[in-house]
Amino acid sequence: MKNYGKFLVGTSCAALMLASGVTAVSAQDADSGADVEEVVVTGSRRAARSAGDNPAPVDVISGDDFANHGDGDMSNLLRALVPSYNVNAQPISDAATLVRPANLRGLAPDQTLVLVNGKRRHRASVIAFLGGGISDGSQGPDISTIPAIALKQVEVLRDGAAAQYGSDAIAGVMNFRLKDSNEGGSFEAKWGQHYEGDGDQRQLSANIGLPVTDSGFFNLSAEWREQGATSRSVQRRDAKQLIAGGNSNIREPYTQIWGQPEVRDDWKVFANFGVETGSGEVYAFGNYAEREVEGGFFFRNPNTRGGVNSADSGATRLVGDLTPEDGITCLGGINFNEGEASTGTVAAGNELNVGDAAGLATVVADPNCFVFNEMFPGGFTPQFGGRLNDASIAMGYRGEMDSGLGYDVSFHVGRNQADFFINNTINASLGPATPNNFELGSYIQLEKNFNLDLSYPVEIAGFASPLNIAGGFEWREEQFEARVGQPESFEVGILGQPFALTNDVGDTVTGSQGFGIGSNGFSGFSPQVAGVNDRTNIAFYIDMEADVTERFIMGLAVRWEDFSDFGSTTNFKLSSLYKISDSLSFRATYSTGFRAPTVGQQQVVNISTVFESVNGVLQLAQRGTIPPTNPIAQAVGAEALGPEKSDSFTLGFGYAGEAFSLTVDYFNIKLDDRITQSASRSLTDAQRDALVAEGIGFAGDLAAFRFFVNDFDTKTQGVDIVATVPMNITENGSSTFMLVANWTDTEVTDFNPVTLDATRILQLEKNLPRYRANATFTHVEDKWRGMVRANYFGKYTEVHLDSAGLEIFPGSEVTIDAQIGYNVMENLEISVGANNLFNNDPDINPFAGIVGARFPVTSPMGFNGGYYYLRAVYSF
Repeated sequence: MKNYGKFLVGTSCAALMLASGVTAVSAQDADSGADVEEVVVTGSRRAARSAGDNPAPVDVISGDDFANHGDGDMSNLLRALVPSYNVNAQPISDAATLVRPANLRGLAPDQTLVLVNGKRRHRASVIAFLGGGISDGSQGPDISTIPAIALKQVEVLRDGAAAQYGSDAIAGVMNFRLKDSNEGGSFEAKWGQHYEGDGDQRQLSANIGLPVTDSGFFNLSAEWREQGATSRSVQRRDAKQLIAGGNSNIREPYTQIWGQPEVRDDWKVFANFGVETGSGEVYAFGNYAEREVEGGFFFRNPNTRGGVNSADSGATRLVGDLTPEDGITCLGGINFNEGEASTGTVAAGNELNVGDAAGLATVVADPNCFVFNEMFPGGFTPQFGGRLNDASIAMGYRGEMDSGLGYDVSFHVGRNQADFFINNTINASLGPATPNNFELGSYIQLEKNFNLDLSYPVEIAGFASPLNIAGGFEWREEQFEARVGQPESFEVGILGQPFALTNDVGDTVTGSQGFGIGSNGFSGFSPQVAGVNDRTNIAFYIDMEADVTERFIMGLAVRWEDFSDFGSTTNFKLSSLYKISDSLSFRATYSTGFRAPTVGQQQVVNISTVFESVNGVLQLAQRGTIPPTNPIAQAVGAEALGPEKSDSFTLGFGYAGEAFSLTVDYFNIKLDDRITQSASRSLTDAQRDALVAEGIGFAGDLAAFRFFVNDFDTKTQGVDIVATVPMNITENGSSTFMLVANWTDTEVTDFNPVTLDATRILQLEKNLPRYRANATFTHVEDKWRGMVRANYFGKYTEVHLDSAGLEIFPGSEVTIDAQIGYNVMENLEISVGANNLFNNDPDINPFAGIVGARFPVTSPMGFNGGYYYLRAVYSF
């Protein structure tokens, strides 16, 4: 290994790793059980040192740790290994189903910075409009594009670090280090299934390391994966009533599916490259990934669905007139109780079977009159999904001049695209001419980064080490683009257009037939909504660190950053560590931080189908998201977005002895001007007309709207505990017991009651469990390897359907994971295992009959039950 200007480079540590300290930790080789020392470089521009020299807490997860888990999704793997990391299935969550939002230390996904090989990872294009309250409106990176087989290790810095990295590093930093071996490799095959017989996962992956000249490497990893859908549903109450009334077209056993989505053709490729040139090192890495995800939406009741079947919550049938120019003869609907026209005329024509709450009524209709029960007599349930594409490349050169000045010059480009589609639905305004499948358009996130990092050691009289002075410059450009969908997904058809007719006495009558505009469930992006928005920013930083004495380490970082849209911000960080002895040390940090609003959050226009209280009645309705700069949003308090601002500190200690090691760290994060989506606001007719005039055609069907806002302040505090105990239970074996626990508590300290309601506050404070813990026991002996892990999930509160009055209070739960592996030959290991071995389920949802969800849908332990798997790995 060569050390260029205090930047660690070489085949065993190929990338500059950025964070607040340097740590070495002991681990055990999975094959031999022998202790090996892993060097963890997480941000300091100084050379690597011992485990006790880290001023901030860092979790280290080796690539082998991921092997002790049956799942193939990176977010699920991290949830099992990092207690302060939470993610759930996100069924029926619009775009959040495609890229699931995850929370570190109780904060939103985009308040955690993600790095790959020490370089900033680009965001996903998907914005989580429905994120269980905490993640509503967030736009973070998509870490599911990273295959586990490509990873050397993952480092999770549990500390604020915006003064070192810039925006987003409030909850912490996750650094994914890629494998950098120049020889050997492995092939892996995995298959698993849930105990209920669904949700099959099939996965093939491979890694190979190749030499490049005598002083370089090229390491390539690839993975293919598919995941079947699951269903943990019950039949909806309204569907049961329709079946009992004689409607034989209702889908059984469930009209609406709650479960994990189907994932098809999930391809991931990562490459890592580095070559020493004598004076420095050329390096590059990049990825390509694609997958298709499809899940369900809410059931559309054939009697009551607004804008499709009824305009008055089911009192009368919504009947469309296909020839309004000759006089509106079909308006007014069909009375469910009597089965006949309540207003207008019904001329001779086709017979229609019209479902009502009591059964079926037969009416004779004019051929120019149309009801959607002709197309979907049993109602319909849209299927929503997306095709995701992700690519990035980073390249750079680093080294050290004769003067001792270290340098690292790099450039990175990342792009993420989501092409949305929705099937088994309608554009009601098109009447019988509507397609049932729609291409909705795309979101695209494009980011470019240029970095110059410098480092120089300065001898200071009286210091125990040189003062390492590091500084640098960053330029970044972010671009968010919305592309147009197919015209039928947003256009206004004959049943959605306003009419103006002259009655018998010569008066002009105006109105609308009341049918919804755009593909029902998720309207396509029109040319007025589509477009490209971007911004740039520059940053300068300085970072100093030294051993003031043999026992005392001090560090200071300051960063100034300027954004083209909202201006500049300056942040700093102080860190220190004091060694009481060789085995016991105390550490503390204090930092200010920020998160810039994303370009997408500032500009996006979107529609979601949710349960809203309409005139005091909870019903399925269309809710839109509009930019905060829109005049309608500003009329109720919206303003142009500014940055979130944080003050945080940590206090902790670490003990590393022969018998055990223990770290305990307290954190406290005060976050002001948090960006989120506002509470829902009802639309007036005038506001609705104004949005339609702006080209937001689907606004004609909206019941409510939201917008992004710097709305509230919070205080999040907690404690992280990590304990490791090596054991020698048998003469020839090696065992380890590890306990990792977390307590996190969030309190909303200030908010605007106009834009944030009590329901959102409850979600922010209690939707995640305050207590999480994992206890893992591993044993290696001869050809055998085993693992048992207990997972504890504390109690939490779910606001079902994001609706007040539907609060669920599930209790705490424990699940057990287990795996056993055997080397059937020198290079081939076969493993069998189970996640949630005893098939423990969360508490039953007391409101299951409303929309058919058997369990609380935000359960932190998941709700799919037990999962067993078989895994084979061939190494060479």
